Amino acid sequence: MAQTSLETYITEHESRFLDDLKEWLRIPSISTLPEHAGDIRRAAEYAANQLRTIGFEHVELVATQGHPLVYADWLKAEGKPTVLIYGHYDVQPVDPIDLWQTPPFEPAERDGNLYARGACDDKGQTMLVLKALEALMRTAGSLPVNVRVLIEGEEENGGEAVEHFVRTASHRLACDAALICDTHMPSAENPALISGLRGIIYTEVEVRGARQDLHSGSYGGVAPNPLHTLAIIISRLKDAEGHIHIPGLYDRLRQPTAAEKTFWQQDPLHMNESLLEEMGVTQFTGEAEYPPLERIWGRPTLEVHGIVGGFTGEGAKTVIPAVAKAKISMRLPADLSADEVFTLFERTVHDYAPAGVIVSVRKIHTGEGVLVAPDSQAVAAATAALQETYGKEPVFMREGGSIPIAALFDAILHAPVVLMGFGLPDDNLHAPNEKFSLAQYYKGIRTVARFLQHMA
Repeated sequence: MAQTSLETYITEHESRFLDDLKEWLRIPSISTLPEHAGDIRRAAEYAANQLRTIGFEHVELVATQGHPLVYADWLKAEGKPTVLIYGHYDVQPVDPIDLWQTPPFEPAERDGNLYARGACDDKGQTMLVLKALEALMRTAGSLPVNVRVLIEGEEENGGEAVEHFVRTASHRLACDAALICDTHMPSAENPALISGLRGIIYTEVEVRGARQDLHSGSYGGVAPNPLHTLAIIISRLKDAEGHIHIPGLYDRLRQPTAAEKTFWQQDPLHMNESLLEEMGVTQFTGEAEYPPLERIWGRPTLEVHGIVGGFTGEGAKTVIPAVAKAKISMRLPADLSADEVFTLFERTVHDYAPAGVIVSVRKIHTGEGVLVAPDSQAVAAATAALQETYGKEPVFMREGGSIPIAALFDAILHAPVVLMGFGLPDDNLHAPNEKFSLAQYYKGIRTVARFLQHMA
């Protein structure tokens, strides 16, 4: 009976659930741009008000040195487990704006999808959890388990505030399991639970040459060129075949399980084809001796995100720049410590730099990877919930991205982490025309509600 009333409530309120998400998406909560500090706070207050309306107690905005955290709890399920729910309300910048078909902060429905910045990452996925909590509270008058909620505003900007909170106020987050809905499935027909995430180091490499910009006619051939130096360093860090040449990097890399190797090699869900289609390319790059899925899930990577320096305007200006910078990140399987790899990276950059320039490496942010134990009660509850909603058992797979909070929960709270997201591979995360499938949004609400019931 309770299940029927829950389903009825969700069905009857789907339209309002979508309207509430749209209102949240209209707030341009871009955490990396200082001019949006006011919007960030509005987005946090919106989440707090949602939690108060549901019936949570102790709802508060936790002040930090950066953007506020939203904390809430409901702890009246005596004798039942406690589930910590995590999400983030900040979003990525929207550039290039001219590639958006509709304004990024005016949600638009097209072809069964909702388009807006943050639609999937992570406002949409956080909101579906809140709506699952609402549906449970309204139909039963209570929640089946104790629930703590932590929603941050700096996930897209390093997450330093939430890390400090978890480390210094872990008693407020004590739980039996943590649920994170910030991942994806291979397709709308194939539900998944994420068994591993990579860590990350994000750096800026700066090269300084002459005291000032120089005329290439007067000084070309004898003056150090920081842009050329960066090109030399980058080409030595990673070769044309995708092999990373950082001594010591692979020493602690754990071998994948036999089941993972088989899945990656056989690709039973034909994910390789989907990857090529999503990227709009005809072939993969990188370490050809490893299957593509292993390259994006189980291998370290090194990517250059941008290079600045010299003259880039219209026309010509024959200048040798005095300074050049490159943004470089590495994704790291869970066995590789971010701090240790940064030390190796910094040392190698200096070793590969030619003489005559000054090179510095700045750590912008880091995060650890995580491997999820597949045999916990929480994972069993998530498996059952997904099977009930989607009609088939979920696959277990890794994801190439980084959610540093997952590793932090594992290390500090010693609680099993459930990585159960509802995004799809073509949702354009961090890119123009980000979207979220409406069918996935509503299925997510139902799945999370059933997960919490199974946890009880």
